[in-house]
Formats: sequence, C-alpha cells, structure tokens
Amino acid sequence: MQRFSISVSSRLAIISTCFSLAIVLAVAMTAYRALSQDFETTLIEQQTYQAERVSSQVSQSLQMRLSMLEAFGTSLTDGENLLSQKRLEQLLGRQSALTALFSNGLLILDRQTTAIAEDTFVPNRIGTNYADRDHFKQAIRTRQPVISKPIIGRTTGVPLLSFVAPIQSDAGDLLGFISGSIDLNETNLIPPDALRMSRRQKAELLVIDTQNFLYVESPEHRAIGDIQPLPNPGESPLIDAAMSGLGLGEVTAESGDPLIFATSHLERLGWLFIRVVPKELAKAPAIDSFNRFLVASLLIVCLMVPLTYLVTHSAMRPLDRMTQRIRTMSSAGTTSARVEETGPPEVRNLAQAFNRLQDERDATIRMQDDFISNVSHELRTPLTSLNGALKLISSGTLGSVPDKVAEMIARALRNGQRLQLLISDLLDFNKLNAGEMQLTMKAQPLAPIVTQAIHENQTTAQVRKVTLVAHCDSGLNMATDAHRLRQILDNFISNAIKHSPPGGQVRLEATEKEENRIRLTVTDQGDGVPENFHAHLFHRFSQAEAGTKRASKGTGLGLAICRELATLMNGQIGAYNDHGAHFWVEFPVEKTGGSKE
Repeated sequence: MQRFSISVSSRLAIISTCFSLAIVLAVAMTAYRALSQDFETTLIEQQTYQAERVSSQVSQSLQMRLSMLEAFGTSLTDGENLLSQKRLEQLLGRQSALTALFSNGLLILDRQTTAIAEDTFVPNRIGTNYADRDHFKQAIRTRQPVISKPIIGRTTGVPLLSFVAPIQSDAGDLLGFISGSIDLNETNLIPPDALRMSRRQKAELLVIDTQNFLYVESPEHRAIGDIQPLPNPGESPLIDAAMSGLGLGEVTAESGDPLIFATSHLERLGWLFIRVVPKELAKAPAIDSFNRFLVASLLIVCLMVPLTYLVTHSAMRPLDRMTQRIRTMSSAGTTSARVEETGPPEVRNLAQAFNRLQDERDATIRMQDDFISNVSHELRTPLTSLNGALKLISSGTLGSVPDKVAEMIARALRNGQRLQLLISDLLDFNKLNAGEMQLTMKAQPLAPIVTQAIHENQTTAQVRKVTLVAHCDSGLNMATDAHRLRQILDNFISNAIKHSPPGGQVRLEATEKEENRIRLTVTDQGDGVPENFHAHLFHRFSQAEAGTKRASKGTGLGLAICRELATLMNGQIGAYNDHGAHFWVEFPVEKTGGSKE
C-alpha cells in the first residue's frame, strides 16, 4: 500500500499562510517599541561620536600649535646660548604663521622664566617673571612642552591658554623658554565645521570649563562674545547632569522637553564637550518606519491569503525546469555527490535527474583522464629521445655547429624540456586523481632539503636577477617524502622567481609552529595574487594570466599538484598577500616511516 503524502505545494501553502499571520501579529505588537529603542540608541551613539570627534579635533589643534612653538624654539639658540636680544626680536617679527595661531602674542623668557622679548608690545610684560605659574613650574621640572589650563593673563587680564616650550642647548642645558598664548575671547578653538554640522543635525554643541565653571562655547552665549559663567546648581538640569560625571543620558529641559546628551572630556584643558539633541528626533523616524511597515504588512496579508495557494502550486513548474537544466549539466558539474531519491514526487524527479547528470559527468571525466594519460605516455618516449639528441648536439659531442644553428638548437631544447615538464605534470596529476601516487615517508632533517631547493633554482634566479635566501634551523626534523616535498618547494620557488621584480628577493623559511607543526613559506616581492583569483589558486588548469602569457607561465597544474601532494602527506597548503605573495605548506611533526599510497 502506497503511503499518503502531502505535496510540496500544499505544504508550502499551509506553512506560508500560518507563518505570515504569526509574523505580522508579533511585529505589530512589538515593532514600535523596538524601533524607538533602536533609533534612540543610534541617536545617543551619534552624539557620543560627535562629542568625541570635536574633542579630538580641539586636542589635535592644540598639539599642532605646541609642536610649531617647540620647532620655533630650536631656532633661538646658536647651540650653546640664546641669540642676542636684537636677533630674538628680529626672529619674532618674522613669525606671521605663529602670530596667526597665538592671538595674544609670543614671548621669549630666560631660564628663570623672566620675559625678555615679545612680538606684540604689552605694557609691563617685559621683565615679568612667571615662575609661580603652575605650567611654567611643570615645564622647568620636566623640560617638556606644556599647555596650561585656562588662566587669567597677568598683564592682560583676559582668559588665556598658555603654551610653553623649553629652549635647550645642543648639550641639553636649559637656556630659556618660548611661550605663546591664546585669548579665549578672541580665538574659537571649536572647528567651524563642527558647529555647522551640529546645526544641520538639529543638535547643540556646548563646551564648558570644569575648572573655572565657565561656558567656552554655547548657542546662548555665542553672540555675547565674552566667556560667561555657568548657571548656579539647580538652574540647568543639563549642566548639572553633565558636571555630575554622566557620559550620556536623558534629561528634561527647563521647557519640559526631554533631551538626549553625550559628553567627552578633554583632560589637558579640563574642558567638557556636550552634544544635545531633542529626544523627539528618535521618535519621529520610529513612528514613520512603523507606519510604513504596518501599511505594507496589512496589504501583504490581504493579498497573501487568496494568492498563497496559487503561488505554491506554480512553484512546481520551476522545479520541473530545474530538472531539465540539471540534465544538460552533465559535463559541467563540480561534485560527485549523489542525492537521495526520496520525498514528494517533484523532489524525487529532481534528484533522479541530478544523479543521472553526475553519472554522465563522472564518465566524461574518466574518459578525459584516460585520454590525457595515454597521450602523455605516448609522447614521453619520443620526446625524451628528441631532448637527448638535442643535448648531444648542444654539448658539442657530435662536433661544433654554427652559432645560429646552436641558438636554434638551444631554443628547441628549452621548449622540449618545457613540454616534458608539462607531460610530467599531467602524469603526476592523473596518478594523484587515480590514487596511484606512491610516497616514501621517513624521518629526516629538513635543512638539506631546503638547501638543495635553493641551490637547484639559483640558475633561474640569476637569469631573472633575483636573490634566493633560505632560513631553516638545523634541528628541524620531520617525516616526509623528500622528493615530493622538493616538488612542492620547487613549484613555489619557480613561481616566486617569475613574479619577482628584477633585483627582488625570494625567501624560503622553515619554522616550527604550535601544536608540533612545521611551516615552510616562500615569499616574493611581487604584486601578489589578484584578490579575485584566490578562490581558484589551487585548482587545476587555473592561471591568473591569460592570452599570450599563458605559454610562458606554465600549465596551470603545478599548484593543484602541490595541493594534492600536501594532502597526501597529511599537510595543509595556502597563500596570502602581504607586500608580495606568501605561499606556505604545513606538515605535522611525525616520527613515522615506510610507504604511503
């Protein structure tokens, strides 16, 4: 008795209808809350990022000023002493770039921090001693450039930022100081683009001095021009929350509107950067998104109920078309796996078609491999004889030949040897595919194998003006087939030489990795493997170059053979780019011997 089963179309119709109704119902109950939370979180993250960004820009601006001041200080000494008073005043008068950065002027002081020269005349400033200022004390103690906290100018009476850099002799003796100051009422350290961005994003940017309880930047006091004091505690919930140490959060403004804020603290100045936005900015996109989703969901549900059954029935027709396509892929498949011929009738039909495709593909591949193997064997014998005859003629054993003839014989011999390598690659690959490759694994030192690989590739490297370098600890031992390992290393080295620029270096390095594994890496200084070719690097007949280069670059089997040999020796193989191509093969450290097929 045949067991009753529901067809795929009926199953899809039932499942689609049930899941659609359940999803719409669940999303309708939770979407608004989730969207509101997501947009609020995103808005807070944006404000945190913007506050930190402005703080970083101000810090970079201060550091740039300090670095320029320090660089100018090196020109105020002849190596042993400060320059003369007249020379110092001349140099100060030529510093238009520094003058533009320090609105309150530049000042040169002796080693006791007494002012001796200035670029802008300020009454009673020359002769004033600043040794009692904290930042000058720090500069004297550390002999490092220093930026002060906001202070009140001793002779100007305005809020300042003072920059101090020591002037030292070539021997490291303290000769004096170069100082520059900024009038905070005249110089706005906040980048204009940060203020424009804040306005464009409907946000406010506030900067407050936590040491002196002053506004440095705020929309309300920007037009006044002078730095204003902060409100008293309890008068501004936002300032109270920011000053309490909260990095971000939500407060209610004096108007009753909820606000979202984030802060960033600039330690070197004691300034707090605050970004503030109305919380309504988070709700508006959430409501808009939810409304669009709700309308779309209702429309889909209304259309889905009558159409689901018809759509799922029509899904069987694409399955039938897929079956026909698979039947035409008998020569283009990439796997020999089979699928189980079970399930609904449509799926069984598709599985049967796929399995037939794989049978035909495997038969075609076997026929191709047999043909290549037979042809390669038939070509090897006459080609060996031909190359042997050419070697005899080229060596002069049969007598001297004219230069032009010798050149043609050498060219024919090179191409014959290249063809012989191609045939050897084809035979090796067929042996690997057929499981007939024999390996002789035995424990042996690795250094002689590495040395021999470098030595036998030196001629090719010298022709291409490439240097070969090897590094291998003499104590490294592993169980391997030396001949097949050399085959892998020769392929890596040969490819590296081809892709290295003239004068470049190819490096072969053997290192012991963790978990008792040894990795051999061949590195060149070329352009590396193209990114779009990495996935096909170790596939047979795959080459990054095409066209006329193909004949000179190889058969496209070398790396595929290397991968199969590495797998046969319980190893792994790979490549990556880092200032050139790095091809590596890794094997476990084993103490085994004998033969392995």
